Amino acid sequence: MPISKTPAFNLKVVLRETGLAADTLRAWERRYGLPVPERTPGGHRLYSQYDIETIKWLMARQNEGLSISRAVELWKDEVAKGRDPLAQVDTRPVTSLSTFQQPIFLPPETNIDAIRSHWLAACLNFNEHAAEQALNQAFGLYPVETVCTEVLQRGMAELGMLWYEGRASVQQEHFASGLAMRRLDALLAAAPLPTRSKTILVGCPPEEWHTFSILLLTLFLRRRGLNVIYLGANVPVSRFEETVSMVKADLVLLAAHHLVSAATLQQTALQLSAQGARVVYGGRIFNLHPSLHYRIPGHFLGERLDSSIESVERLLAAFPQPAFESALSEEYTAALRAFLINRPLVEAAVNRHFQISEMPPAYLETANRYMGNNIAAALQLGNIAYLDSELEWLHQMLVSHRRDTQTVREYLAYYTEALERNLPPQASFVVSWMKTKS
Repeated sequence: MPISKTPAFNLKVVLRETGLAADTLRAWERRYGLPVPERTPGGHRLYSQYDIETIKWLMARQNEGLSISRAVELWKDEVAKGRDPLAQVDTRPVTSLSTFQQPIFLPPETNIDAIRSHWLAACLNFNEHAAEQALNQAFGLYPVETVCTEVLQRGMAELGMLWYEGRASVQQEHFASGLAMRRLDALLAAAPLPTRSKTILVGCPPEEWHTFSILLLTLFLRRRGLNVIYLGANVPVSRFEETVSMVKADLVLLAAHHLVSAATLQQTALQLSAQGARVVYGGRIFNLHPSLHYRIPGHFLGERLDSSIESVERLLAAFPQPAFESALSEEYTAALRAFLINRPLVEAAVNRHFQISEMPPAYLETANRYMGNNIAAALQLGNIAYLDSELEWLHQMLVSHRRDTQTVREYLAYYTEALERNLPPQASFVVSWMKTKS
């Protein structure tokens, strides 16, 4: 049975039937010409059942990951081909589910900061429906890039800070991250096919598991028509080498957020550069320590996503030889070798001390692994002071697991003592630096 196109419903009915915010609906009508309500003599909008189903169709495409502008394009393409987009839509009411759905209320403010606050609040309350509705509203009003950076990226950064300050739990952070990643995956699946001949290989080096930022960059580059091949997290060097050779990548884009993965990124970049690949990179750790740029045989993309995209475009056009310091000093080479040889002795000494404490073995194992890996990374990268920023994470990890500040200080003190007892003189500068932190 054809859907009625007779104007019969006021704005209130439409909002109740669709769950869309009034400001969002008006923005769609103004910017995209969908839907097109009739007007009463008094100037009030009147909508048909067809208009309501049109709105639902557009919202369904958003839930699949499309931006509102792309959804409108699909609608208009169907109409241009003489097809009714709603011809195959089942418009029968589904009453069996509505009983179990909680009402969702969107804030009257539609600026991007208000929407981000609403999304973050919904995530903190584990309210998936409200969080998804906030994103739908954002994508209905703003470009994809704006929503991804101002709502998802900034929202996740704010949530990370709440966790760091002890005002949000790991569960809340994981819940929000899961929702954000799911939306990103949908947007990537809906990205247009490449229209340019350039190919970029994207991935994280070994020991790097944080993929949110690099996924955002992948999405934005694909939306510019580039052929972007995303390999994911914790990619072995051999897999990079094999794929670079296979796809003839114009650029290889690597990301690292922590000191350990900066060290594995360095090794990956060295091997790929020797193979003739053009390496570009970015991530949190390189923003914290700009001097690390000279340790990587590639070009740093910048601290922000927008500048990173422009850097990619510039380096695709011309790739100057990167300047970097390839050789590690004799002092650091000797200290690194000494630490790697004696690390088991250091950790055994720490374990013996804490056997009689209340620190659970799992936390102690995590702390030892983290400390050892980061000391090795700092030495490999040529500056023990790089370890400074990573000690903050160790401190917060122990505190978040209900280890008090005194326990953290005690751990660092005994780790430093174990280093002093077990490392040879050529690594004494490592002990001296650790003493300033314990």
